[in-house]
Amino acid sequence: MLLIVGTVPLPDLPLITGPVAADGQSLVVDGHALPCAQGTTAMVNAALVTSKHLGLEAPQVLLAGDIGSGQGSRQIYHYLIENLGRLTPQVLALHYCLPDIQLMRELIDAIDRLSARPTLVADAGAMYAAKAAGLASTFDVFTPDATEMAFLADPEAVHPAYINQHLFDTDIGQVPQLIDQAYRQKGAARVLLVKGAVDHIAKDGQILATIGEPDLPVLECIGGTGDTITGMVAALIHGGLAPQAAAWLAAQANRAAGQRARPTPATRIDRIIEEIPGALAQCLPTIGSA
Repeated sequence: MLLIVGTVPLPDLPLITGPVAADGQSLVVDGHALPCAQGTTAMVNAALVTSKHLGLEAPQVLLAGDIGSGQGSRQIYHYLIENLGRLTPQVLALHYCLPDIQLMRELIDAIDRLSARPTLVADAGAMYAAKAAGLASTFDVFTPDATEMAFLADPEAVHPAYINQHLFDTDIGQVPQLIDQAYRQKGAARVLLVKGAVDHIAKDGQILATIGEPDLPVLECIGGTGDTITGMVAALIHGGLAPQAAAWLAAQANRAAGQRARPTPATRIDRIIEEIPGALAQCLPTIGSA
């Protein structure tokens, strides 16, 4: 089972769980129709499309509404901690949620008690909590952008808003140095996919690959293009790829999907997600070069 976990900015959405399905431009979980915008739902939609392309079962999701109070995030943490022994996912992908260091520690303790440990993927708030709790190295994949990479490399910061380096001083040229610092400070997962104008794939402190083509600057202003990468990574790992191979293929396919969609700044993320199957078919034959 691929289990995707995160919050959605819908204040009245209760804790919901179950398989996800598509219905037009919406996702449907447990009778609730959810818009496919940026964030967790973009990640879920990309994982759903990728899973279908690979002939896998639809991802299971655990979602809750949260607009910053943290209530939905805490519901998610507690549900996972209490039910992981019954759910037993093979891949657990954590996305937007309020960073809560204590609950993240309790979650990892619950994972360590499982007879079969899932592959752990994290982005956004869950990644912040894992790093702040000193648990980054227990994860298999992080998918940060360059600014988040500066946070992972800062041994003192507990949130990207409080990194020593000014947010806007972080550029793509610093990424190799930040990757090295993050591994030395134990702020990195085993595999990093650093998203940006040039994507970097690293494992255990070594940069394995960089991906800069096709170069599509317009994707930077379309919300959710980073979230789709994380969704593809999770689904590809569930399909049997090693984390570093999944990261490489997802980075390639995300760019190819963007190119196939012929985007403008007004393009919605679901239009790019529609192109993921064709992009994966286009990029899969080249995976041997990863």
